[in-house]
Amino acid sequence: MKYNLLGNTGVLVSEIGLGTMNFGAEGSWGVFGALGDDEAAKLVDQALDAGVNFFDTSNIYSQGRSEEVLGKALKGKRHQALIATKVRGRMGPGPNEIGLSRLHILRQVDESLKRLGTDYIDLYQIHNPDQLTDWEETLRALDDLVRSGKVRYIGSSNMTGWEIVKTRAISRQLGLHAFKSSQSYYSLAGRELEREIIPALLDQNMGLIVWSPLAGGFLTGKYSRDSRGSEDDRHAKFAFPPVDLEKTYGILDVLREIAAERETTVSRVAIAWLLHQRAVTTVLVGAKRPEQLEDNLAASGLVLSADELTRLDEVSRLPVEYPAWPFMEEDDSIIRKHVRS
Repeated sequence: MKYNLLGNTGVLVSEIGLGTMNFGAEGSWGVFGALGDDEAAKLVDQALDAGVNFFDTSNIYSQGRSEEVLGKALKGKRHQALIATKVRGRMGPGPNEIGLSRLHILRQVDESLKRLGTDYIDLYQIHNPDQLTDWEETLRALDDLVRSGKVRYIGSSNMTGWEIVKTRAISRQLGLHAFKSSQSYYSLAGRELEREIIPALLDQNMGLIVWSPLAGGFLTGKYSRDSRGSEDDRHAKFAFPPVDLEKTYGILDVLREIAAERETTVSRVAIAWLLHQRAVTTVLVGAKRPEQLEDNLAASGLVLSADELTRLDEVSRLPVEYPAWPFMEEDDSIIRKHVRS
């Protein structure tokens, strides 16, 4: 397992982390695959044995059950793990049980600590922006959590490039602890964050935590133009994140070619491509079975050639948008090299 710095923190995180959205999954969350305490504990131990030290959850996953299950799985092993969780989503029927107000944040961090069975959270992330709360209130509340010792670092998730830069500027202006990372969707089937989010993260020296690296399972190789899966497949029940089917089938064609040439799996190649991207700190994988996790973790040792990276880049590349296209011929090769290097 390789390790990367989380932004400018000096903290090293495994380049593959374990996502726990399916831990204790109940109700509508069951579409992601429901794992009980024993099943989840086995996956956590397997990940730790492979060198994984980064585990991501959220208070809204099954209304806190994911945090509870992860906390139990890490009991007695807390020192080996970096725990990341999130705040923002609705946690009850009341009008103030949602959002990024000081009231909600301070209440929810204590609830998350209790469920996780720990006295501190390594990375506390806002799940997405809150249009009703002033950024200064949110950032001051998060700063207080760091100063109190309940939280080590703070991070953002699902934010635009301009929001990332704006919040960092506010924190700097007010002398507050700032976001150290962004958790964002990134895959060969979804490269939109390369337009403005990745440039913002590189400019601000922030880490990038990737969620859904296989586009919700679509890049595992089980889907094709002729086989779109059964009615029980996750994509048949809940097509998330959305993908451009025709373009993604073309990406899968190239992934299968490279996987066959390497005698490896499509999933490994898709994850390995992300691990070659300059901005990526860690890639979160979610698994229901030990063999699935083993396959995903093996991507850490897969080094793609320049030719393979070029083939994958060409089939998945975003169309050039204004204001980039007036200077496309002059700058395109430099931009692509910068993103890939």
